[in-house]
Amino acid sequence: MPRQQIDPTLPDLRGRRAVVTGASDGVGLRIAQQLAAAGAEVVMPVRNRAKGGAAVDRIRETQPQARVSLRDLDLSSLQSVAALGRTLGEEGLPIHHLVNNAGVMTPPTRMTTQDGHELQLGTNHLGHFALVAHLLPLLRAGGARVTSQVSIAARSGSLDWDDPESERRYVGGRAYSRSKIALGLFGLELDRRSRALGWGISSNLSHPGVAPTSLLAARPEIGRSGDTPQVRLIGWLSARGILLGTVDGAALPALVAAASPDAEGGRLYGPGGTGHLAGPPVEQAPYRPLRDVDAAARLWQLSEDLTSTVLAPT
Repeated sequence: MPRQQIDPTLPDLRGRRAVVTGASDGVGLRIAQQLAAAGAEVVMPVRNRAKGGAAVDRIRETQPQARVSLRDLDLSSLQSVAALGRTLGEEGLPIHHLVNNAGVMTPPTRMTTQDGHELQLGTNHLGHFALVAHLLPLLRAGGARVTSQVSIAARSGSLDWDDPESERRYVGGRAYSRSKIALGLFGLELDRRSRALGWGISSNLSHPGVAPTSLLAARPEIGRSGDTPQVRLIGWLSARGILLGTVDGAALPALVAAASPDAEGGRLYGPGGTGHLAGPPVEQAPYRPLRDVDAAARLWQLSEDLTSTVLAPT
């Protein structure tokens, strides 16, 4: 049940730097647009420069003075993640908001990242884990709020510690759910460790509900040649205002979580309508699989091992 409806009006963000992954289209683009409209300088790390450039142009069509810029990032490559960390580190500017929004969903067959990890776990969770590790000095310098975008797919299920990367048996939807459970466990554990160890950052979670984004659309690069029946149904229902949300509405929980003065670390924000599929943003109880503190600590160690990255202040 929702705890508190949150006003999505953003404060004045002038003088603040925000980094938004997956901002070249869909929900991520809307998040970047709104943060820029509130005055933030928005960094958009993208895998496809042409697509990212088109997204920047869209933002500037309505906000000519927007401070937005591209950087290179492929979350399925830990080398690329480290390179972005070096680039932003050399720029030396504190980061005040980090939105871990990018993701990939349900390839029909098991695929792997450039480092050999199952694609969904590697992109959705491990890439973002490593990104936070590389950016931690800048996040601490900015007293940042880190918001990780999970999914209603994280409502049930659990991680498989005997087969965390679905090597023995791959089911696309189950692997997607586990990748979002992992990201959610990490986001809440990051807040706990920051509080306990005085890192000076806060970390929370958001989810967009269900809206017609590109996650289930045709993606030849992951073996999906056409739109899935699910995405066609989602588009039909969304266009008629039946249960499901729009891309604009789906961006609101992450915006609230990332920038609202009413939002806090250690919380989950999502749509407040029926089934949390759509509606105005509200704070809601974290999903049951995300409340397992022991699993979160175990996942943290596993993530450090899989990424060869230590997430702790130096």
